Amino acid sequence: MIVSKNEIANLLTQLAETYRVIAPVKKDGMLQYAAIKNGEQACLDDANTKKPGKEILFPQSEELFNYTISAEGIRMQDNVDKEATVVFGMRPCDVKSLVLLDNVFQNDQYTDVYYLTRRANTIIVGLGCAQPAATCFCSSVGCGPFAKEGSDIFLTDLGEAYVIEGISDKGKELLAKLSLAEAGAEQKAAAAKLQAEVTADGSINIEGLAEKLGGMFEHPFWESLHEKCIGCGACTYLCPTCHCFDIADEAKDCDGCRVRNWDACMFPLFTLHGSGHNPRTGGKARWRQRLMHKFNYFVDRYNATACVGCGRCIKNCPVNLDIRQALADVRALD
Repeated sequence: MIVSKNEIANLLTQLAETYRVIAPVKKDGMLQYAAIKNGEQACLDDANTKKPGKEILFPQSEELFNYTISAEGIRMQDNVDKEATVVFGMRPCDVKSLVLLDNVFQNDQYTDVYYLTRRANTIIVGLGCAQPAATCFCSSVGCGPFAKEGSDIFLTDLGEAYVIEGISDKGKELLAKLSLAEAGAEQKAAAAKLQAEVTADGSINIEGLAEKLGGMFEHPFWESLHEKCIGCGACTYLCPTCHCFDIADEAKDCDGCRVRNWDACMFPLFTLHGSGHNPRTGGKARWRQRLMHKFNYFVDRYNATACVGCGRCIKNCPVNLDIRQALADVRALD
């Protein structure tokens, strides 16, 4: 199918009559995901959002349940979000991150009803990247500017219009409800050509990296890697695949709630035990954990690299620590 860019705003407004529609918008000078009612609010021509798309299914802060204690007893209310949602214009790296997070929130040890309910009720409309940023390296980590894994519907930007493909059953079902024109042979060919030509490899190679890292836990390499790091946590908070969280109970008088908040392995207090012992007291241990988790531990557990090459950690690091260089340095070690 094909849709003119002039018609996108009307299409999104139409979808918003039935679904909660979330799309990239410009707010406070920053591109971020937000719920919209009017399609004119969507900003689909800019680069990737500042914060990753994971926050749609795994919010930075969410109330899991609340309670009230009274003379009649205790009343508890779960806050499971069941609203039907369309996420429109999510880049392939963010879409792929959700595929990876699916392993974390549903596996043989743990099932997270909050994440999974949102996931089941959300349709993802992916948007390919015709011009990846210089910090992107998605093609090197099992993704790519036009990777369709995880998308229910996929858009390819041809300049004046988008070629639209239905990927999953629920994506095709939604497209069947919309009055969209069929793409012509020339338009389909142009989309296929663009998808085949555009890559973002970042000049890195992760082949065999997990195995090499597996034997490096005590290597002197870790002594110097962290030296520039100031422990701000920007790399982890803005990473689409980082999923560490903290649980806090908040109460006042007889009312309270349980809240889940993003946390980060780069913070000193993240591993602080109730006993006062902290197994990761310094930047060396924390940086080692970050790199090992993404490129060794996650690979061992789920047979996938926990990095989608979005480049947010590179772009937003205040001291210019580049994970691509760190990986290249690992590869160069004897």
